[in-house]
Amino acid sequence: MYSHGSGSNLYDVDGNRYVDLTAGFGALLLGYPPNAPETAARAALDTLPLALGDVYASETKVRACEAIAALFPEPGARVMLGLSGADAVTCALKTAALATKRPRVLAFEGSYHGLSHGPLAATGFSSSFREPFAAQLGDFVTFVPYPNSDAELETCLAAVRVEVATGAFGAVLVEPILGRGGCVVPPSGFLAGLRAICDETGTLLVADEIWSGVGRTGKMLASAYESVVPDVVCLGKGLGGGLPISACLGRASVMDAWGAHGGSTIHTGTHFGSPPACAAALATLEGVRGLVDRAAHVGDAFRAELEAACGAKAKVRGRGLMIGIELADAKQALAIARALLVRGYVVLTGGIRGDALTLSPPLTIEPELLSAFATALGEALAKA
Repeated sequence: MYSHGSGSNLYDVDGNRYVDLTAGFGALLLGYPPNAPETAARAALDTLPLALGDVYASETKVRACEAIAALFPEPGARVMLGLSGADAVTCALKTAALATKRPRVLAFEGSYHGLSHGPLAATGFSSSFREPFAAQLGDFVTFVPYPNSDAELETCLAAVRVEVATGAFGAVLVEPILGRGGCVVPPSGFLAGLRAICDETGTLLVADEIWSGVGRTGKMLASAYESVVPDVVCLGKGLGGGLPISACLGRASVMDAWGAHGGSTIHTGTHFGSPPACAAALATLEGVRGLVDRAAHVGDAFRAELEAACGAKAKVRGRGLMIGIELADAKQALAIARALLVRGYVVLTGGIRGDALTLSPPLTIEPELLSAFATALGEALAKA
């Protein structure tokens, strides 16, 4: 049971210290308090804890939207805020329906987009997540396999092309790197191929960067590795540095669809864009700017250490500080995670078969802690 955290460390109620390689499911980009997001949020809470959303917005929300819009690869982007990543995906799905007037969505096996109804329908991570609610979710999503290798790339893109060519699809929803699916980096050309298909068919390309965005992979957006500009981007998790805030941002020509109904079509909530969350987001973005290159370099070195420690016993993959370690099976992954906990390290299991460890430490983590973890992982594997 957790008691408190500091930097990259967690402490339990018995006083034991752990190095946290998960950072709150990747949300604590700058680590545990004290940090800038916490300070900014506390100051905002003392001044103006809540405004009136889109009716009378706070000055902090306006500045946050401007800063978030600047993350989009093209100027003039529009932003809609939420509380969770699922909120951002919901907004993106609605945006696609409004902008294209096409109901269907193409998504990928192994993907995870959230568990509220719209995102759940598009989550291919596990059919067991969807099946109890199938009657409520409808049937507007088609899944195709996510490519894991060059050999699978053309088959995947061909399947996407066949589906989207029907003209029924308003969006292709994709994680540039599978997150909960095991931190799977797709082969080069995947996102560019999707962009080309979407351009050919007038379909929106929606990038779910909730886990991979805001510097985690060594770029502000992971889609930038292929110089691909999505039509819509979803951000969450680390955006607030630990506070709940998310964003759906996209091209003005796409987002303008929300205004085509005279203001009668809305997507908002009481706490969307609250001043404390927006203040935390501003502080997080400011802090992350100086850590993006570090995430790339430290991540490269860390993966090299992990590969040396694992040898042939595991496959290491990822970008920046978003890393997956594929093991023999789910049983071994869980056993290794428990062995690492005994050694003082917190990790999560992931992958569609549960056979991977997923690592998403704070971007501020000390390289020495990562090196020590690689050693501990090697020892745990040697005894497995």
